[in-house]
Amino acid sequence: MTVTIIGIGLIGGSLGITLKENGFATRVIGVDASEENLHKATRRRLIDEEMSLAEGVAVADVIVLATPVDVMRKLLPEILDRISDKQTVIDVGSTKEQLLDEVVNHPNRKRYVACHPMAGTEFSGPEAALPRLFENKVCVIVDAEDSADNALEVARRLFRSAGMNFSRLDRKAHDLHCAYVSHISHIASFALALTVLEKERDEQRIFDLASSGFSSTVRLAKSSADMWIPIFRQNRDHVLDVLDEHIEQLSKFRTQLIKRDFDGFYERIERANEISKILK
Repeated sequence: MTVTIIGIGLIGGSLGITLKENGFATRVIGVDASEENLHKATRRRLIDEEMSLAEGVAVADVIVLATPVDVMRKLLPEILDRISDKQTVIDVGSTKEQLLDEVVNHPNRKRYVACHPMAGTEFSGPEAALPRLFENKVCVIVDAEDSADNALEVARRLFRSAGMNFSRLDRKAHDLHCAYVSHISHIASFALALTVLEKERDEQRIFDLASSGFSSTVRLAKSSADMWIPIFRQNRDHVLDVLDEHIEQLSKFRTQLIKRDFDGFYERIERANEISKILK
């Protein structure tokens, strides 16, 4: 099986090394706008060969689109224009509605499977790739009914070989729920990092006093703006909705502190603790 991965960053690079190591792919082709990324991926053996987009698509059994989501919107129709009915195209983007709207009437739409492997770290680039990144994580398959059965099976086998479990959502539900559980987490982390940087100007003091709790809370603030701005742009309405709720929750904590309502503060913390019943 020849797999061409377009976009050799954290997700694309991790998928490349994973599919090589588990035997799903006998040959992994890398395509990237950055020659530096391709050279790094080759040196790290994340991919076997570097090719242009046209060359990589032509030789592949499976094409995985792993670029930032704004680039996906441009490339996906072009890739579907180039493929045969024996090839499968998969994307791994964090937003789906606008992307799927781009190809809703494309004649090769059934050869495409919209996927979102719910895995990642705060780091980016091929140097951040990890061979077991996807193990025991969930891959969401979006609008599965619009994909051919044999294309779906290829996508399932690919991600199953990486150790993933599966969930299915339609495009609107996917973007809504990702705003609630993923996208707001990044904004909250960016905001907390900016708050601390604004109030505590002594960098050594931050380093000395930062506990594991602070480090874990701001971990996502290290995430790449190049990846996240397109996500926020495409999922703007859902992110605004959950951001309004987050601001409301912060405002309630602020009001209780002003009023010295620590009994109410206690009750809200206890209510927040209920998340542990879900995230065990």
